[in-house]
Amino acid sequence: MPKHSAPPELAEIAPKLVEVTNEVLFGDVWGRPGLSPRDRSLVTVSVLATLYRGEQLGFHLGVALDNGLSVEELSEAITHLAFYAGWPNAMTAIGQLKKIADTRGA
Repeated sequence: MPKHSAPPELAEIAPKLVEVTNEVLFGDVWGRPGLSPRDRSLVTVSVLATLYRGEQLGFHLGVALDNGLSVEELSEAITHLAFYAGWPNAMTAIGQLKKIADTRGA
């Protein structure tokens, strides 16, 4: 069973999407041995911040913390991305990280 999963309430409207997300994405892709979950989280957060995918970014910032990245490491990655992905993307990402860190008391 994957450590993370799609929100179960989405299965009411898109059961196959939730099934594929859980089995293929979180079960197979995230479980592959080529990268650690920590490294996969860093890549995922970086891509979501770069592409300005704020709705998914918050969830994956939480997953990144669960997978061993620190708030400081995520902050540093987002700061680095500002010069490559754009200032607004980085400011949005850092705002989300702040909210999650505050919620978790990190």
